[in-house]
Amino acid sequence: MAAGGLPFDGGPADVVPALGGRGGSAPGGPGTPGPGGGTPGGPGGGGPDGPRGGGPVAPASSEPPPDYDYDGFSRLAGELTEPPAGVYRVRYRRLVAGGIRGQLGALLLVTAAPLVSLALLVWLMQPDHWVERPFIDDWERAADAVMTLSIGLIETFRLVNVVSNAHATWVARDPVPVRAQPGTRVAFLTSFVPGKEPLSMVRATLEGAVRVRHDGVLDVWLLDEGDDPEVKRLCERLGVRHFTRKGVERWNQPSGSFRARTKHGNYNAWLDAHGDDYEFMACVDTDHVPLPNFLERMMGYFRDPDVAFVVGPQVYGNYTTAVTKAAESQQFLFHALIQRAGNAYGAPMFVGTSNCVRVSVLRQIGGLYDSITEDMATGLEIHRRRNPATGRRWRSVYTPDVLAVGEGPSSWTDFFSQQLRWSRGTYETLLRQFWRAVWTMSPGRVVNYSLMVAYYPMAALNWVLGAVSCVLFLALGASGINVESQVWLMLYGDAAALQVGLYVWNRRHNVSPHEPAGSSGTAGMLMSALSAPLYARSLGEALLRRRSRFVVTPKGDSASPDRVLTFRTHLTWGAVLAFALLASVVLSHAHTAMRVWAFLGLLTTLIPLGVWQAGLRAQRRRGPLPALADGGPGGTQGGGQEPEAARPVGQRTPV
Repeated sequence: MAAGGLPFDGGPADVVPALGGRGGSAPGGPGTPGPGGGTPGGPGGGGPDGPRGGGPVAPASSEPPPDYDYDGFSRLAGELTEPPAGVYRVRYRRLVAGGIRGQLGALLLVTAAPLVSLALLVWLMQPDHWVERPFIDDWERAADAVMTLSIGLIETFRLVNVVSNAHATWVARDPVPVRAQPGTRVAFLTSFVPGKEPLSMVRATLEGAVRVRHDGVLDVWLLDEGDDPEVKRLCERLGVRHFTRKGVERWNQPSGSFRARTKHGNYNAWLDAHGDDYEFMACVDTDHVPLPNFLERMMGYFRDPDVAFVVGPQVYGNYTTAVTKAAESQQFLFHALIQRAGNAYGAPMFVGTSNCVRVSVLRQIGGLYDSITEDMATGLEIHRRRNPATGRRWRSVYTPDVLAVGEGPSSWTDFFSQQLRWSRGTYETLLRQFWRAVWTMSPGRVVNYSLMVAYYPMAALNWVLGAVSCVLFLALGASGINVESQVWLMLYGDAAALQVGLYVWNRRHNVSPHEPAGSSGTAGMLMSALSAPLYARSLGEALLRRRSRFVVTPKGDSASPDRVLTFRTHLTWGAVLAFALLASVVLSHAHTAMRVWAFLGLLTTLIPLGVWQAGLRAQRRRGPLPALADGGPGGTQGGGQEPEAARPVGQRTPV
């Protein structure tokens, strides 16, 4: 899982000043500006470590896919080095570099941004700014209090976000890569869910996996939930070992480590059956094709006996649709900054794809954790424990090297499902695990994890509080605070400029090979704002203890189609904001800033539907795509060409 962010992604009260008269609301909102600016390069496979036949799966297109420098981005941490003599410990390089002048500039930025935001909050919430209206009913007085509290919370969340940004900017670092210890036993795993992932995708991933280089024992495994005969034949042709838990009652339980129809249950079943045969297991999702140097770039860090797992970034190779492009841009902040900050505490978050983990560690904690976001929950359990051989806490390493290229959600339906699952998993971790874990982790790790897990609930509450403020003010005539507009504009302008400055400064650290150099990341920021209603929905479901279930994001030709019902959460919130706007006109509750922000909130709820409709119209103008031949695992027939859906981005169809 991953969390995105943007400079200003709070609720409708996020950018509304209380400019005299009846109180408005203060700016705020969680969101962490992040790095960006990818570097397009030569063909994927332009060097000895490049993906030769592996790579991301691209959807069918009448135009050839572009070339991306996957080889170069697989070595972002630097060239492999020989480990120093003696006991090895992972070494790091700070991202803040450039000599004394550069470090002083960064220090000034990361210090000024939180201080100015704090000054804005303190000034805004002074008691003499609170509106006190005489001769009003008790419910109106209560509405005023709720609105004032909402303003304070929204601005507090924005401050927390700025602190998180500044902290990550200052402590972020990359590991110094070293050559792997020869002779280790590694299992390379991926899983398959029939009906959710096409066989052409499985083939591309397995073809990439069998090309992975390792100086030792390496077995590639496919964990097949369906025990499909065609999948078995594919594995046999490629020399891949096949595993299924189908029909084994002990491995298909309604809950727990072997929960049926879940990723963690599938992996734990394999671990129970074959884990003792290996020292390490490397994992990618079915839609992620590993590069040949996957293990060469990851395994060296395990020379440090306290390293429990190593993780890398997630990028989307089907970089063709608006949804996919924006979804990847939304994630670059997490992978390019937040995870690197985790290196400072030896505690980057465990990510479910592009990872390698010690089998003994998973044995120690009882396998992958039972959660709809098993990766985050599993990593938290590991970071609570100690290495029994050394007595020191287990550590993790995040490498910025792009070592697998996957497929992201290509429809709004699948993107929304992904965001609901990630946010719900975070809420469950907070409610079930985190409050216990804080007593068993070091202070630095507690701070790091707290800032990470706070993103989803703050974004959700910001949206809800902003919408509540709009309804209270525009429909019911409530008031919040009363401040001088000139002072507010000065303080907020300074705070916003510094927050954006942090964002711009960190754009240089992008790990995406797809985003053009110097790109703004606006699409990702917008995607985070559009996701806020979903985070609010999943927060409500978590608090109400509504049952959650693991939903595999469909890929390739199995992608879920969008329908009007896809946007029901957004349309519901849109109706609330439209009601507030209409009520303000009918009841003459006029305040330009509040109306503007309610309108912007309404627009936010309608953008996904509008983008979907625009895409449908564009598709109708282009006409239907030509039908592709289908037959067998690769989707080919009788020696014909494979469909583009099975071909890595950066490879051309032979002429």
